[in-house]
Amino acid sequence: MATRTQNRSSNQRSNGAKSGGNSGQASRGDSAFSWGKNGGGALLGAALAGAAIGLAANFGRKFLTHSLSGASGDWDEVLATEHDMALAIFDKMLATDETQTFKRSMLLMKLTHALDKHAHEEEMVVYPALREANEAHDADALEGEHGYVKTFIYELNQMGTDAPNWLDKVREFRALVQKHAHMEEEEVFPRFKERMSEEQNARITSLVNRDGFWQA
Repeated sequence: MATRTQNRSSNQRSNGAKSGGNSGQASRGDSAFSWGKNGGGALLGAALAGAAIGLAANFGRKFLTHSLSGASGDWDEVLATEHDMALAIFDKMLATDETQTFKRSMLLMKLTHALDKHAHEEEMVVYPALREANEAHDADALEGEHGYVKTFIYELNQMGTDAPNWLDKVREFRALVQKHAHMEEEEVFPRFKERMSEEQNARITSLVNRDGFWQA
């Protein structure tokens, strides 16, 4: 009797050990996508880390892009710096020849982005503030010129970077932007800023920097 009891106890311990082993294998065999399991936690952590890296990289790019102009000072200085940056891109475009089609395309893309960002800052902040200060005539005239800027960009994209008159079109485009920038920097903006309080100037600067950051 004692022998059978001992054998039965031994078999129970053996079966218990096998059962525990199978349970562990089943746990390890759970889907890696199961929530709350080690595998799921690892994948979720990797996904969140990837998203965080992507978000940080995007903000870093925006910060770097906008800091080139945003660090210039007051709103009018920021916009003047952006004028200079755009004119510098034009000069690089004018230094190319018809064999450098890829370089021309990249420069045109860069110019388009720079002018879009700049126009957004002016159209969403500065020109409305001008109208509020009874300077609607100048605001309307300047914003109307932005329409011609878009027309030049459209025409350059349509004609192709290997077109024989491509440089002539770029030169004409540059002259328009330079004239526009001169009117803002030498006439409209100084007169507008002179009548501002420090608080108004700080607010316009903050809004221009904010819009510029999100458009970068």
